Amino acid sequence: MKDATALQDGEQILLIDQRGKRHLIFLRKSETFHSDRGWVPHDAIIGQPEGSWVRSSMGLRYIAVRPTLAEYVLEMPRGAQVIYPKDLAVILFWADIYPGCRVLEAGMGSGALTMALLRAVGPDGRVITYEQRDEFARRALANIHTRMGEVTNLMVRLRPVEDGLSDEDPVDRVVLDLPEPWRLTSELPKILRPGGIFLSYVPTIIQSHQTSEALRRDRHWALVETFETLFRPWNIEGQSVRPFHRMVAHTGFITVARRVAPEEHDATPPGGVIRREDEEE
Repeated sequence: MKDATALQDGEQILLIDQRGKRHLIFLRKSETFHSDRGWVPHDAIIGQPEGSWVRSSMGLRYIAVRPTLAEYVLEMPRGAQVIYPKDLAVILFWADIYPGCRVLEAGMGSGALTMALLRAVGPDGRVITYEQRDEFARRALANIHTRMGEVTNLMVRLRPVEDGLSDEDPVDRVVLDLPEPWRLTSELPKILRPGGIFLSYVPTIIQSHQTSEALRRDRHWALVETFETLFRPWNIEGQSVRPFHRMVAHTGFITVARRVAPEEHDATPPGGVIRREDEEE
């Protein structure tokens, strides 16, 4: 019986050396991996359990593992800047992406967010993604197919999202990676169901400010929040315990809001009316 954990011919793996340097490769019989630390025959890896150690021709060790989605996103070919794993994780939770969810995405980029959404919604969910640039869509689809194979719950639309909103069926969530998301806030309530969540990801606070102001002016939105995530690794080796000198700090700002049914005579503006318990008056 074939070992299900064994690394297979044709499979994509990560080889990680003792310095932590990562190499994303496809295993092919009779081929060889080369680096400045020597060479490793693919045949020495094929058939071995995931997590096996192999040595190069120079005697240096590599560990062979299947890449996680986070690792794949950081190493895969890029047509556009990817959203980092630290932000992808937060996006999935703050947008509350769940199995069976129907998500509208705009700004496909290199496919990192699309893959995270597809995995979260599962086979019973659906991701409708808009991308204006054909070369970005092609690169993103290549990355998606390499990682996930053929997917049946993804619909790619090669046009601006504003041109397609009138034709879309209702969705549960909207996730935007666009430079001007505030231009869509007045139209999105037509397809985002009441109680649904809007989330935008932008690189600058100026863009976040304009998005937040547009949401707060529209009575279809409430519970508007903007934040960023910071990721700081720590070095722990014996008695040496310190933060890394370099960290992945700012990458982008996330703004979230809830689609609500506006009250005609409610004089209180939505968003900013509900305080968390840990906020000061």
